[in-house]
Amino acid sequence: MFRRIFFVLSSFLIINIYALWAGDSASFADLGFSPDGAIFTFAQYGVKSSELKPWAEMFIVDVARNTFVSGGKIAYTHDRSIDAGQDGVGALYHMIARNAELVKRHNVEHLNQGLPLYIALEGDPAYDGKTITFRDFISGISYRANVVERDSGSGANLRSQFHIKLTSVDSDGATKTFTIGTPGLERPLILSYRIKKVLIAPSGNSLIFVIEMKRQAENGPDIRYMVEALRF
Repeated sequence: MFRRIFFVLSSFLIINIYALWAGDSASFADLGFSPDGAIFTFAQYGVKSSELKPWAEMFIVDVARNTFVSGGKIAYTHDRSIDAGQDGVGALYHMIARNAELVKRHNVEHLNQGLPLYIALEGDPAYDGKTITFRDFISGISYRANVVERDSGSGANLRSQFHIKLTSVDSDGATKTFTIGTPGLERPLILSYRIKKVLIAPSGNSLIFVIEMKRQAENGPDIRYMVEALRF
């Protein structure tokens, strides 16, 4: 009897937590690079707040082109709601297993994950996700990245554009500038963009910016992730 009551109460609490949360929040997963750093794979997963169904999306990125490879965007939503205590990561495991051949075809190794050059610290009063500085201590290169945003419309007609202006300074003082992303691309219903992480491939020639997007949804903003990539 106690176990049954506990389960009911747990289910009630989980449902009400999701009801109180405005929208739903995804988790980001680094699924690894190919050995030469030319291909990067990542995923996001979570639970749909309206249905409590676990979901996951996987993306295989051609770093030099900063776009998905052919067939490199996969989505999965489970047909049943989660049980008490689950977080939806099972949808990610299921999707990875189902797409193992696609990952193998692009020579991606899940253990060949990115090395963090920058990780946002929540609660840091200096962090706004729009302007960050970081350093690659192996190469000696310092970076400054600025998020450039523009939006138009409101409500259901909201559209936004975004790209990153990146400046690098090497140990000899030589400066380079890069524009990363697609400045003219309009994305519907995206309220804001923030840099959450910067990863470099173990091969040292690919840079990945992990971008947190706040997306307008029916019950409040959802959190989703995308990446922007730079090949040296």
